[in-house]
Parts: sequence; structure tokens; C-alpha cells
Amino acid sequence: MAKKPRKQQSGGTPATVALASAGTAFTVHSYDHDPSSPSYGEEAAEALGVPPDRVFKTLVADVDGELVVAVVPVAGSLDLKALASAVGGKRAAMADPAAAERTTGYVRGGISPLGQRRRLRTVLDASAGAHPSICVSAGRRGLEVELSPSDLAALTEATLAPIGRS
Repeated sequence: MAKKPRKQQSGGTPATVALASAGTAFTVHSYDHDPSSPSYGEEAAEALGVPPDRVFKTLVADVDGELVVAVVPVAGSLDLKALASAVGGKRAAMADPAAAERTTGYVRGGISPLGQRRRLRTVLDASAGAHPSICVSAGRRGLEVELSPSDLAALTEATLAPIGRS
């Protein structure tokens, strides 16, 4: 019996393993990460030749004491007030980077909304729905995964809301 092409061999990340286990269609894109790059997301968009509004960054925020994942286009920024509102909270602030890394199991610049050590509540910016596919971190700097926004939302049980700012 032939193997499915999306099955991960050794070296897969928790994100790609989660996608393969779910039977989700996806494409992995890799590039040489430059540690001196000021923006992981913009670096990914440029390296992959993908418009920045189709590459989404994964940010971890603290909303009223609860860590929440926000997935927004790299071309913009996160509206913390809108994120808090989307999850029924009052106040949001960016999470402590060490807490984000410890909770998700990923390093900063490589945090994926998929395959996290402890699944966090996730909010996906509504602009994702305007694209047939988007790119998000595959769990390592220099590694992106491309998939449909609806598959990402389903796998992360994400709420869709306008949480990004241009």
C-alpha cells in the first residue's frame, strides 16, 4: 500500500505531525532563517515569495490571566482590545515570552497555532477567510505550513474575529 504524501517522516514538528494525523491537506515550505532578521513573519513572506497578508504570525497574549493564541497577518499588528473582546475578556497584554514558550512547547519566532504542548484558546483574524490558503509557522524558525484557513480554524477550534490592524 502506498504511503500518503503528507505523512511526516522523522524530523516532523508537532504541528506537521498534528496535520498529518488529522488527514489535513498542507504544504511545508522551508527557508534559511536569518537570525538577524528583525521580523520573523516578514522574513518568511519575503523568502517564500508570498504576499504578507497571506502569511500569519502566531502571538500569545494574556487575557485576564489566561494565555490565548492570536493568529494575525504579518503585514499588520494585533489589536489587543479586539482580542480581549473576542474571547469575552476585559484586558489583554502580550504574554511573557518564557511563559509562551513553556506553554506551547515552541520557541519564539517558531510558535505554531498547531500541535502545542497545551492547547490554548485560539483566535484567527477574520481576514484569513479572504484567501484560499494561508501560511503559519510549522513549529520552527524557517519552516512554514500552508493550509486552508477553514482547516486551520477547525483544527485549532479557533474563533474568527477582526483582531488584526493594518
